[in-house]
Amino acid sequence: MRILIADDDLTSRVILRAVLEKNGDEVVTTCDGAEAWEAMQQPDAPRLAILDWVMPGINGVEVCRRVRALETDQPPHIVILTSKGDTASIIEGLSSGADDFLSKPYDSGELRARIDVGRRMVELRARLAEHVRDLKKALDEVQTLRGIIPICANCKNIRDDRGYWSRVESYVSKNSGAEFTHGICPECMKKLYGSRGHGPRPAGQ
Repeated sequence: MRILIADDDLTSRVILRAVLEKNGDEVVTTCDGAEAWEAMQQPDAPRLAILDWVMPGINGVEVCRRVRALETDQPPHIVILTSKGDTASIIEGLSSGADDFLSKPYDSGELRARIDVGRRMVELRARLAEHVRDLKKALDEVQTLRGIIPICANCKNIRDDRGYWSRVESYVSKNSGAEFTHGICPECMKKLYGSRGHGPRPAGQ
């Protein structure tokens, strides 16, 4: 997984990068909030970010707010790295859209555990986004049955948007996924089998 690190302290960046790369992750490092914000706006932006709270210019919490304002069906998992542990700071960070906190100084084992949680969340969001896209595609296909449909006045065949004619059953099945079962309505029953409408008699009767 590609993970963004935003920290103005070189030592912190080096340590974080070493821990994450040892875990097999691809790491993108930035030294301030402006660089982090720029990286998170790219089409291939990392799906997980570790942002130091206190940075020159744009701090980590503000970067988090800006990222949450972006329109995306796969929002990144954001961890705020901070030495602040008071309740007011935690509330502020969570209100900005942070998913997790990691207090300085941190344990490398705890860091990996929290990153694993973030990884699972990113994967779940990706699967959810895929399901939503599939559902939207299905709904769009259903929508094609709305509007004006050219139908033959005699045989009732339907013309599609490419100019080909097909039976009603075929057209509806193709555009909606519906399946047909056949029967005979009372009016046709009467025309075919007389007023009693009992249908054809078994052979030999």
